[in-house]
Parts: sequence; structure tokens; C-alpha cells
Amino acid sequence: MRAILRSTFILLAAFIAQPTLGHDVDVTGVARVFLDEDTDNQYRLSIVDQQVPPLFNIERILPAHCTGLPPGNFSYQFQCEPALSIEDELMFPWALEGVVVVARWRDGSDVSSYFPGDGTRVSVPLSDLKAGAGSLSNFASRYLILGAEHILFGIDHLLFVLGLLLLLSGFWKLIKTITAFTIAHSITLAFAVLGIFPVPNAPIEALIALSILMLAREVVMGQQGVRTLVHEKPWLVAFIFGLFHGFGFAGALGELGLSDNDIPLALLFFNLGVEAGQIGFILMMAALHFVYSRAFQGLVISTHRGLAYGLGGIACFWFLERLPALFVVA
Repeated sequence: MRAILRSTFILLAAFIAQPTLGHDVDVTGVARVFLDEDTDNQYRLSIVDQQVPPLFNIERILPAHCTGLPPGNFSYQFQCEPALSIEDELMFPWALEGVVVVARWRDGSDVSSYFPGDGTRVSVPLSDLKAGAGSLSNFASRYLILGAEHILFGIDHLLFVLGLLLLLSGFWKLIKTITAFTIAHSITLAFAVLGIFPVPNAPIEALIALSILMLAREVVMGQQGVRTLVHEKPWLVAFIFGLFHGFGFAGALGELGLSDNDIPLALLFFNLGVEAGQIGFILMMAALHFVYSRAFQGLVISTHRGLAYGLGGIACFWFLERLPALFVVA
């Protein structure tokens, strides 16, 4: 019993203190900026996120050959002599995870890309915003990293995967179940990002917490010898719950405001990044279990039980915390 309580306490202390907000632009720290070319030498920057700090001195972020003009409504204007080229870059003084910039050029081309921050500023090289000049490898790596970061810092999704690891025994059953979960959240992620089936964030976040709570219950019941549909067909349950989790993932990508042409590739690489992070987490848990089971062989069962109770406690806390948002009128 002491081992169960100790494991439960450690899990609760580690995760309840973590932020439990939804997977939206506030959590990922990604802002959206539009760069419009008005004339051959004049440009306009529009920032659509209210929480982003204003640019009091526009010339701080511009190349040396550009100067600021009087600002317009909700935008900053500037001119450059000579015009902007692929050799230039913008430097935003924001401590954000990154910025998505959508460039709308006078020739009618729209190009968008994600630029990660370094903790104090975000560098935006225009070579990635000129039609045909952007590197596919750079585009891919940015969204792979964004997807991997989202799953690795999305504690609720990781806890659901941990619950599946506690529930299942057998390599092939684990592979089928994780594959079903992957297919399901890939489907709803695509639907939400493409605007085919958008869903409000608040009910999805509550349902994700509820899915972890229900999974924790099934883990405990299985440890007590009670078999249910979840134990007989875990892939089916993982698929159903994966649909909810896919809408949760969509909060990170769906709010980025990419141009329509860039959405399919961004969706593909973001999802691959999510899967890479998920596989990395599973391998790490397997390695920890291997080491722990040999060092503390007699405590494995009680530790698993403690983890299951810890999952249930955390999920219950999150569900109650997220429940009031269902009744908030926007």
C-alpha cells in the first residue's frame, strides 16, 4: 500500500502543477503576422493576436534599408529602398515559441511559413517567404519539431498513452491499439484544420480528461481481474478516444492561419512530428519499465496500480477544472 501511495503522490505532484490549458495559440505561444506588399517599395505588417506585445518602434525589426511610415488601422507600414529581397530578414522582439508569417506579394502569390523563436526574439528570413525560394526541408523540419513539441508538452495526451501502456500486455496488441489511436487522431486533426468539421475547444478538453479517467478505471479493473470491452478490444476504444484527442491536437495547428496552399504539407509534417514524439515517449517508458522491473521486481504490480490511481486522480482534477468552460458564453 505504501508503494501505491508513493507512486500516486509522485505522479500527482509532477503533473497537477503543470499548465492544464487547451491546445490553442496561448499554449503553443505561436503568433500570426501578415506581411502585405502594397506597392513596389511599401509594405504593411498586420498582427492578429491581441496578446502579442505591440511594436513601438517598427524600425527595430526591419532591415537597415527600410524605414517606418505612419501606422494604419491595426497595422504597421514601412518602405524599403531598395525593395525587400531574399537576403533580408525581419526580427521580432518577442519571447514566443514562434511566429507564422503569411506574405501576400503584389504578383498575387501567398506564401506562409512557421519561424521558431529562441526565447527572446523570432527571426524571419524572407528567403522562406518568397514564392519558390523556401526550402521544403526547412518547412518540413519546422512542422516536425512543432508537432513533436506539442505531443511532448501536451501532458494529457501523454497520460492517455501511458494509460494504454498500463492496460495492455503483448506487443502486437499494443501495436494495433496505438495504430488505431494514431489513425483516429490523424482523421480528426485533418478535419478540424481543413475546416471540414470544426469543434469548440472547451468540450474537447473536457472529453480528453474524461477519456483518461475512464482509461484509468479500466486499468484498475483489469488489475482486479475484471474484463470489459476495453480489455477485449482495446483498439476500438483507442480509436474512439483518439477522435477526441485529434481535435485537441488541431488547436495548435488550426490557429496558425496558414495560407491554403501550405496547409496540406504543414498538416502532414505536423502529424509526423506528433507521431515521432509519441513513439519516443513509448520507447522511453519501455526502457524505464525494463530497468525498474529488474531493480524492483517485487514492486512492479503495486507501482502499476499506483500509477493507475494517479492517472485517475489527475484526470478527475482536470475534468472538474475544465467543466466550467462548457457553460461560458462567448
